[in-house]
Amino acid sequence: MDVEMRIRGLMMDPNTNMPIVILKDVGSDTVLPIWVGIYEANAIAIEIEKMAAPRPMTHDLALNLIHSLNGRLDRVVITELKDDTFYAVLWLTQGGEPVTVDVRPSDAIALALRADCPIYVAEPILAVARMNNSGPPESGTTEQLRKWLEGLNDEDLGRYKM
Repeated sequence: MDVEMRIRGLMMDPNTNMPIVILKDVGSDTVLPIWVGIYEANAIAIEIEKMAAPRPMTHDLALNLIHSLNGRLDRVVITELKDDTFYAVLWLTQGGEPVTVDVRPSDAIALALRADCPIYVAEPILAVARMNNSGPPESGTTEQLRKWLEGLNDEDLGRYKM
């Protein structure tokens, strides 16, 4: 079963200075941090902030191609977590037929924002992400950072935004 998520925030990991997309379950307080590359984070931030680029960016191009081929992006699903790497799938409709395409989660999120389609995460991935809240991370472990992220509020996110 897939769980619908929303983007809760985009911030820098205070330990590694790598961007993190924070997804939040629409029906609970469960959050899922996904570390992404700088360029992917920039593509996501541009769409979140509704900034206009003078020319189409890569994700705009991809969505334009989907539309030019009489397709529609229906949803994106983060499907797996293997060896600390997330996997995702685009769910498209073309000519009335469903089509799936393997994609990096960061690209899937950037496309979902542009297409205004829902983002889902497979339940087994969220089961791993559900952890008790704790204070700010005192060491650089991923598990402690995830716990800390779950407890962030809007004010906290404002201090760590990109």
